Amino acid sequence: MRGQEILNNPARNKETAFTMTERQSLGLEGLLPPTVENIDRQLERVQTQLAAKPNDLERYIYLMSLAARNETLFYHTLMSDPARFVPIVYDPTVADACLAYGHIYRGSAGMYLTRDMKGRFKKILRNWPVKDVRFICVSTGGRILGLGDIGANGMGIPIGKLQLYTACAGVPPEALLPVLLDIGTTNAALRADPLYLGLRELPPDEAEVDLISEAFIEAATDVFPGVCIHFEDWKGTDAMRLLARYRDKVLCYNDDIQGTAAIAVAGLTTALQIKNETFADQRVLFLGAGSAGIGIASMIVSAMVEAGLGEAEARERIVLIDVNGLIETSRTDLNEWQKPFAHEAKPTKDLLEVVRTFKPTILIGVSTIGGAFTEEVVREMAKLNERPVIFPLSNPTNKAECTAEQAYTWTKGKALYAAGVQFPDFEYQGKSYHPGQANNFYIFPAIGLAVYATRPARITDDMFITAAAATADQVGPSAREHGMLFPLQANILETEVTTATRVAEHIFDSGQATVERPENIRAWIEGLLYKPVYKEL
Repeated sequence: MRGQEILNNPARNKETAFTMTERQSLGLEGLLPPTVENIDRQLERVQTQLAAKPNDLERYIYLMSLAARNETLFYHTLMSDPARFVPIVYDPTVADACLAYGHIYRGSAGMYLTRDMKGRFKKILRNWPVKDVRFICVSTGGRILGLGDIGANGMGIPIGKLQLYTACAGVPPEALLPVLLDIGTTNAALRADPLYLGLRELPPDEAEVDLISEAFIEAATDVFPGVCIHFEDWKGTDAMRLLARYRDKVLCYNDDIQGTAAIAVAGLTTALQIKNETFADQRVLFLGAGSAGIGIASMIVSAMVEAGLGEAEARERIVLIDVNGLIETSRTDLNEWQKPFAHEAKPTKDLLEVVRTFKPTILIGVSTIGGAFTEEVVREMAKLNERPVIFPLSNPTNKAECTAEQAYTWTKGKALYAAGVQFPDFEYQGKSYHPGQANNFYIFPAIGLAVYATRPARITDDMFITAAAATADQVGPSAREHGMLFPLQANILETEVTTATRVAEHIFDSGQATVERPENIRAWIEGLLYKPVYKEL
């Protein structure tokens, strides 16, 4: 590889950081300005250009263009200040980027497989230039964040998720492949948009989705032996059905179900430590009963059982409400995952009424209904509990069930609060509060790093529970004083390596690893980390 070919390769391109010797030996003389810079000087230029952008969507576009031309500088930028840059390349900015994906498209950063390619998936996957792919993040775009079905516009999610594997946990980027499995979209506005890049067809029925998924998983595991399939943002019923079907057959997980559950349990663990209570003491009310809600509820059941309750008793302490009302036994429209949480109760859609009758200690929102936690509801929670736990987890920002300012104000500073997006610090009666962000990026990159290192045959819920406990253990006493339920994002790599080490220890202890156990697991994992530094060519 020489000359312009190197400059066109993001994994090898250093731009102005090529030395004079490299320029002469690689045919780069005259193709670059004469000044030789180091990566930190290049970072200054990136920061200057980002500062000149009018909004975060424009910053997102710039950073994606940077990733497409200079991968090392892109990750050096993200890892230099993750608290600043993760919200730009991922949530909440990625929501705006997905909505506009066809309009801001600059070039491919993954693979697009359509339903009509079903019989040729293996041949097409072999077009990917890297042969040792260790993770595939695959989405149909069927349920992106709180945006619903946006079809091929959802490709921003697999791209962003895998970038966080590297930026937050140091998983080497060459091992990662984003895939958009395009089965069509129910979004009529997108199908009518001349700049939409996906299939302009309605999705097929459930049986056909299953056949397409089976063909994809068979092809992916054949072309990339040992690959981990990360399911992301599939329609809720598809997500739960496919995870149940494949979790014991191939190396896979669903971040919307298991990752969301783990980060919620991590935050709840910290909150209960602050309250000096256990999961066995809690009563949990969910607004939202899709894949995220059921996933969190199921993991809370596991936590309650670990705390001493029986499984049936634990389920009695969890109530869910969906768009059609309370999940109760007279409902005939419940899916198989909701039915275990159905209780004998009067039908209602009134959240405040359920709060008053059920008397929850914890209120969790996964409804994507912005403002659903009204002042009356939040004040009732504060009336029932000395320290109410309030987790409005829907995103993007305008989908949050209540803001941090509202929760702290309406509870007079008593709430233990975390949202799915990062709200700014808030001061109430002279005390400053740092609201938590229950974002999966604390969990799934660490799971990815542990799996990358240990190569287990399967991913289990126990790994996610271990990751949740490890995350909670990293929130110190002074942070808890300010209402923080999660570690600082500024130290995200250190946090994720610590969590990955705990998960790797669990994988070795449970006999699930397929590599030899090292003497010092943390040092071994640190030796595998990707570092965004230029290599000599």
